[in-house]
Amino acid sequence: MLQQSSMAVFSSSTEPVFAFRPSQFSSQPATPPSFGFFFKFDAAVMTHHRYRRLRHSSSSSKLSVPILACRASRDSHETDSSCRKDDAHLVHGLSETIVGVLGGGQLGRMLCQAASKMAIKVMVLDPSENCPASAVAYDHMVGSFDDSDTVQEFAKRCGVLTVEIEHVDASTLEKLEQQGVDCEPRASTIRIIQDKYLQKVHFSRHDIPLPEFMEIDDLEGAKKAGVQFSYPLMIKSKRLAYDGRGNAVAKSEEELSSAIDALGGFGRGLYVEKWAPFVKELAVIVARGRDSSILCYPVVETIHKENVCHIVKAPADVPWRVRKLANDVAHKAMSSLEGAGVFAVELFLTMDGQILLNEVAPRPHNSGHHTIESCYTSQYEQHLRAVVGLPLGNTSMKTPAAIMYNLLGEDDGEPGFKMANQTIARALEIPGATVHWYDKPDMRKQRKMGHITLVGTSVGVLEARLKSMLKEEGYENPNEGQLARVMLELQFCFAPRVGIVMGSDSDLSVMKDAARILNMFGVSNEVRIVSAHRTPELMYTYACSARERGIQVIIAGAGGMVAALTPLPVIGVPVRASTLDGIDSLLSIVQMPRGVPVATVAVNNATNAGLLAVRILGAGDTDLWTRMNQYQEDTRDFVLSKADKLRKDGWEAYLNQ
Repeated sequence: MLQQSSMAVFSSSTEPVFAFRPSQFSSQPATPPSFGFFFKFDAAVMTHHRYRRLRHSSSSSKLSVPILACRASRDSHETDSSCRKDDAHLVHGLSETIVGVLGGGQLGRMLCQAASKMAIKVMVLDPSENCPASAVAYDHMVGSFDDSDTVQEFAKRCGVLTVEIEHVDASTLEKLEQQGVDCEPRASTIRIIQDKYLQKVHFSRHDIPLPEFMEIDDLEGAKKAGVQFSYPLMIKSKRLAYDGRGNAVAKSEEELSSAIDALGGFGRGLYVEKWAPFVKELAVIVARGRDSSILCYPVVETIHKENVCHIVKAPADVPWRVRKLANDVAHKAMSSLEGAGVFAVELFLTMDGQILLNEVAPRPHNSGHHTIESCYTSQYEQHLRAVVGLPLGNTSMKTPAAIMYNLLGEDDGEPGFKMANQTIARALEIPGATVHWYDKPDMRKQRKMGHITLVGTSVGVLEARLKSMLKEEGYENPNEGQLARVMLELQFCFAPRVGIVMGSDSDLSVMKDAARILNMFGVSNEVRIVSAHRTPELMYTYACSARERGIQVIIAGAGGMVAALTPLPVIGVPVRASTLDGIDSLLSIVQMPRGVPVATVAVNNATNAGLLAVRILGAGDTDLWTRMNQYQEDTRDFVLSKADKLRKDGWEAYLNQ
């Protein structure tokens, strides 16, 4: 049973209102609750206020009312009425700091979820009583996060202040910092980032590659920018622009006026950017510690739907040179800012291979949702580590690939909820899928309602799973839908991890032994005829696409040409032909030039090729590792049993059996 804690708010009413919290927020060890304590409450109040959370209104500071934290004690006749400020000094564990978050949306919710695993208290300030973070936060103060008085009152209750949305009052944060309040990231960083034009100016001064940009104050200025940058022309609002809001494209001079009007006119504060001819949009989540240490997460590709992030692929399918360049740009950008936390750096990859910085967010980001399942340290845990001063965690991926799919509202109201539920139901049947639902009370078209993360052996495999999940939308026949799900499950379970290829079916009598070994170990595989001489295009396509299809090792008859086309490990099997007893095949493998490694085995020994493939996979698969250990023990026992039989029976009897 869980120990319960409660909060009592004494107002003008003579009756206290109680709200219960789970024991994970209590500094006391978990003990069974005192039933006598619960019987003190009126049953009607308990029913009406079932598990109701405490809500501090933004005007609570004006009330001369004590706020007491009460917990059930081990003695049913005793209660602890010490205030929360004193409780903080009793907390043991990772951090005693209460983290205050301006904003209680889905990012705040996932921050709170990460905090609960670390027993770090997170309070949120949000105007909505039912904001997504409310149900999981240590406390929720209902009030505006851009109201100066409210933020200052909220800051009194926190050890460190951070944000889940950058559109806050930077002047208030600067004032709080002058008073000694710890704000992470720093107010100066928030001020720079919340104005996208100031962002551009700041990063250009630090030699960060950017699309060309120009401030515009009137229509004539916009026309001059069009002449200088040509069309299409990207027009942006300086402030309050996110998820596609605040952006407009003018394809010609004639469209300038309508685009500017759509953004609210020049009074909003506008600037223009030269159109970036990008081939992919990339992003890097960057963590910055209090000691100014910086760690980058793997580069991801982001795909947008109506200017809203829709799909994220991790890692991005770009050359290593591009990944390094993206990380370098992100690292340099973060080095120019102040404060601790997690930042998102959005980038353009241009047609000529350049990386241009698009914009930066000073908080966890949609492009980093996948890290919850795919990385050793999620972006949310990392943000908490950074702002409270803990060491930064490992940013590398613990799974080969991940795809994040945003659950965006497809319609308003109940029809939208119905469509989302259908997608969720299918996602729950997909291996490696995790559903996150933000619990927003209202459904609107294009609103972020949740997300689904898929993890697996390759982005290609996950793309197939995602495509299969989405294309089932609209199934009316339940039997047809069930059959499709069964076929989909079979496809997922048996996606090949090892590819076995040969130049002719005459090699199959040898190569079949590799397949038998893999089947014995439960390793999915495929067997194909791919000739380097007679079907070179097929061989090229096979080798280049193998990894994206989930293949991790290739076993090939000979194998030199395949190894030259893929970074995957290739095991060449010398196959005995009618002449030279396979020595020619063996030499063709071992004499591959430097830079094209091919492992090999004895002539016709496809069995060992299969076993070597299992060992390669077993380096990152504990189940296969254990099976290989068992195989070796069984082989040893089999040999020992034969030796014992020979010793007991003698060689003549042994041979005559």
